Amino acid sequence: MLRHVARKKQIKMANIITRNIPNSITCCNLVSGCIATVYAFGGNYKMALTFIVAGAVFDFFDGMSARLLGVSSPIGRELDSLADNITFGMAPSTMIFTLLSTIGYPAFLEPLRQVLPYSAFLMAAFSALRLAKFNLDERQTMGFIGLPTPANALFWASLIVGMQSILEHCEWTVLIVMPMMLLSCLLLTAELPMFALKFKHRGWKGNEVKYIFVLTCIPLLAFLGLFGLTVIIAWYVLLSMAVWLHNRKKE
Repeated sequence: MLRHVARKKQIKMANIITRNIPNSITCCNLVSGCIATVYAFGGNYKMALTFIVAGAVFDFFDGMSARLLGVSSPIGRELDSLADNITFGMAPSTMIFTLLSTIGYPAFLEPLRQVLPYSAFLMAAFSALRLAKFNLDERQTMGFIGLPTPANALFWASLIVGMQSILEHCEWTVLIVMPMMLLSCLLLTAELPMFALKFKHRGWKGNEVKYIFVLTCIPLLAFLGLFGLTVIIAWYVLLSMAVWLHNRKKE
């Protein structure tokens, strides 16, 4: 009898641990985003990018572990969105804020130096909106509607790290970064279908776009290094738009 009770306690404890594995990984994503934000405020963009990438890795594995263990839950989904908005919304927005706070401005924009950097946090707000829509949108099981927040974060983080010297020494940077940031906000919430790297089978037919994308990413990373991530995300958006336009013509 005592052995049976002890066994039940062990099983219960094991179930509690198993249920909390995905949420623990999600919390690692959130902590990575917090650390990335701190580094971003300090102007250490490389470390900010490092922790954004770490957050992306945790974000990948929390969902995978939840599916493998069969412990998906509503609280896990909400926690995932909160963590993602810190790592992929707040952290890259802070990188842009710090950049806009330290660069030179054209003379006619100098009076706005104390105000314009705060516009960077619009991207955090649009990222939150994107994540909220994702949680409610049943169309996004095998693809995305709008630019995924991790892709947007990696684009900006790698752009700032890869082009830091140019961005900091060009007085027209603000006039380049601001429109690009507003375009990012638009893409995050746009009704634009974008493919996901989810394969129902390994064959070429039906997966052409995904295989083309993966095969082109390899040389881009090899030759461009960290800045290659910026080019890859831009290529991802353009390829998704091309597929969308092609499908519309067929219809």
